[in-house]
Amino acid sequence: MGRVTERRRVVRIRNGGAGVRPDTLVAEEPLEIRLNGKPLAITMRTPGDDFALAVGFLVSEGVLGAASDVQAVTYCEGATDRGPLPAVAGGGSNTYNVVNVQLAAGVPVPDITLERNVYTTSSCGLCGKASLDAVRTATRFPGIAADPVRVPVEVLCAMPDRLREAQKVFDRTGGLHAAGLFTAQGELLDLREDVGRHNAVDKIVGRAYQSGRLPLAGAVLLVSGRASFELVQKAVMAGLPVLAAVSAPSSLAVDLALESGMTLVGFLRGPDMNIYAGEERITL
Repeated sequence: MGRVTERRRVVRIRNGGAGVRPDTLVAEEPLEIRLNGKPLAITMRTPGDDFALAVGFLVSEGVLGAASDVQAVTYCEGATDRGPLPAVAGGGSNTYNVVNVQLAAGVPVPDITLERNVYTTSSCGLCGKASLDAVRTATRFPGIAADPVRVPVEVLCAMPDRLREAQKVFDRTGGLHAAGLFTAQGELLDLREDVGRHNAVDKIVGRAYQSGRLPLAGAVLLVSGRASFELVQKAVMAGLPVLAAVSAPSSLAVDLALESGMTLVGFLRGPDMNIYAGEERITL
């Protein structure tokens, strides 16, 4: 299994003086996700929770809904051909950078309509409408608008500090995004770190899927960066009613939150925040 961190030589300059020392960096490696043995996606990620990342990604893409949809999740050999590869039982040339998700018998393989890198801008009205329609038709958990959860504003304001305190790898590297899953009372249920914001969220969703906790009704998802359309999409696909970010959302992210009945909070810093959608869930 790949390491979460690696050591590298660095020349450090402080107060005009220079010295050579080792530095701890966050590891970044590619992960190829296969569905029924066929290549589906490649993402750059921090090694760890790879199975959760793979199934979380498939939840986001509308492929998985119930835990019974998956027969097995396995690592595959790190070979150069693009065909189906067997799982490695021991030894071999496994790089742990290829994961295959085998669907259960009878589970259809749908067309993948929500591609990770397709919607990179909200400047195109046509592609924006297409992406909103795609999420609306693909989600397995459309009941977000009816979720009655309420979050006290003081509880929400305390979540970024709780998230930061729990980021163990960030303390050593300073180079990771985080996603945290909270209850409406502020209890931290799960925390995942990764070089990619989307991967951290996929790991959260994947772990919830593996433990049979989808949809994530009544929960709050907090992300350490901005709230892009893609992150709102993933929250919608997991049935999350509240998404908060410490930075800004995009216009398309706000549009999707409004259409889905989700509460979207941005610039959550100390006692301050902007509520872009679903303000009725945040109680003052």
